[in-house]
Amino acid sequence: MTRASTAWAIFQGLLIEALPFLLLGVAIAGIARWLVPQSAWVRRLPRNAVLAPIVGALLGFALPACECGNVPVARRLLASGAPLGTGFGFLFAAPVLNPIVLASTWAAFPDKTWLLWARPLGAFLIALALSMLLGLLAESRLLAPALLEERRLTQPLSRVGLLERGSGLVGGSAPVPERPTSVERLRPGELLGHSTREFLNLLTLLVLGSALAAVVQTWLPRSWLLALGSAPTLSVIALMLLALVLSVCSSVDAFLALGFAAQVTPGALLAFLLLGPVVDLKLAGLFTVLLTPRAIGITAVAASLLVLLIGQWVNFLQL
Repeated sequence: MTRASTAWAIFQGLLIEALPFLLLGVAIAGIARWLVPQSAWVRRLPRNAVLAPIVGALLGFALPACECGNVPVARRLLASGAPLGTGFGFLFAAPVLNPIVLASTWAAFPDKTWLLWARPLGAFLIALALSMLLGLLAESRLLAPALLEERRLTQPLSRVGLLERGSGLVGGSAPVPERPTSVERLRPGELLGHSTREFLNLLTLLVLGSALAAVVQTWLPRSWLLALGSAPTLSVIALMLLALVLSVCSSVDAFLALGFAAQVTPGALLAFLLLGPVVDLKLAGLFTVLLTPRAIGITAVAASLLVLLIGQWVNFLQL
């Protein structure tokens, strides 16, 4: 009974601390969705392989959203003709490189100031590396078919011909969408409904994640955590696996990590906070509106290897 009471207290604490950040993140994601950039200036973004993802990552400060909220924004960027590097830089970096996540990280770990620079720096490096890696693939093998067709319809004829557009004018089989080049803003009612559904979906995941964190902290034998947490490599791998199922939203993941932060290495803690916003179970479904299955697999493997290397490096330094 004592353990149940302890678990309930931990669960309530995590939920109460994380809920304001989740609500704020969804609200800003809704505003960002309403302020989606139009294709007129999106195509003026730099296309350099290095500069493009940097610009995309920095857009996270202007359009702050968690990994669930930034997927539709990233899709609109790519569909409007933005460089691939910019779209992917935003997709992978924005969930961490924004003021809300930095504030939540500080609120959860005020005594671990190194996380305030290590987490955004790690996310930036991962976003840059993934964007450059995915940029090596042809668009036809990289982007989801629906997004690829929509993107080609926004490209000038000097870059994409009629045959490639698949518009049906010359040998194409797909019909031309009714609004190929313009994007209408959502009406207030539609925006409110979408944000409400997103909040409820994320709240469900938050409740489950908080419950799992409370159970892990209360019932998992402390000797297991101490043995696991003291191993430089094994602790990183274990927390990466935990991030796949426990990560809820980048704006509240730091609070979930409180349940085991004292028992694991610094590199393992950072690995949990870095991998979740890029690779977890819920994102596997969300990414299908952006990427092909092959590209999703490449992203998952590459991100995991990068996070493992960063975690190992941090453990070597023992911040």
